[in-house]
Amino acid sequence: MSILDFSNPLIMGILNLTPDSFSDGGLYNPESAVARGLEMVAEGADIIDIGGESTRPEAARVDAAEQKKRVLEAIEGLRQRLPGAFPISIDTTLSEVAEKAIEGGADMINDVSAGRDDPEMLGLAASAGVPLVLMHMRGTPETMQQSPVYKDVVSEVKSFLAERIEAALKAGVKEGQLLLDPGIGFGKGKRHNLQLLAALQQIGELGFPLLLGASRKRFMGSLCREEQPEELLPATCACTALGVMAGVKVFRVHDVWQNRQAADVAWAIRTAMSG
Repeated sequence: MSILDFSNPLIMGILNLTPDSFSDGGLYNPESAVARGLEMVAEGADIIDIGGESTRPEAARVDAAEQKKRVLEAIEGLRQRLPGAFPISIDTTLSEVAEKAIEGGADMINDVSAGRDDPEMLGLAASAGVPLVLMHMRGTPETMQQSPVYKDVVSEVKSFLAERIEAALKAGVKEGQLLLDPGIGFGKGKRHNLQLLAALQQIGELGFPLLLGASRKRFMGSLCREEQPEELLPATCACTALGVMAGVKVFRVHDVWQNRQAADVAWAIRTAMSG
């Protein structure tokens, strides 16, 4: 049974313990990460997502030992300070990292490779019984933005996610554990991202909760002539509001209270529309 309550849109606060993430790399050590995590909870976050490997375009891979060194102390610190039922997510593609994170207090896995990087990941999610995010990505972070080409990006992303759902279920993951992420900005050009955002309801037809991670993404900067990721808060909130109306359940964001407001207002409008 999932620890997540999808009766209202959920805000997942991003906590990157990396030196090279595109927007907030190098900002936190374990102590300041715990403080920032608690701050995001106070701002209205429903989940804290902690990662030790950047997935920005052209990012180099980080091995399990280094990822664990970066994230475990912060996860343990947050677990000690947060209620036991508050979800902490580990953002990793490696089962060794996920397993240690779960032992330290994490209770959700966010895998941008959808279980393809590490054949043990799906089995770990099954045995641990934790929510698992399966995301679409073309290539790897190092290669994903090298002229991505699709014939029909929406149908191709849906087909990929359907295949990964099947693989997860075959590995013993329960249907109620799975969330799907179309992977905005992961191996997509600007037009691909816009087409996916316009088709969120179609992707939702797969029958699993959707997670949207559009926060501060570069393609939005090209639309509003803004080069600095931290200046893309209004653009991110626009995606959050539209995502709520399309049925998205979880929004992975850097700026928590602002997107909390956008989600709450959009949800009130959506609820009013339904009677």
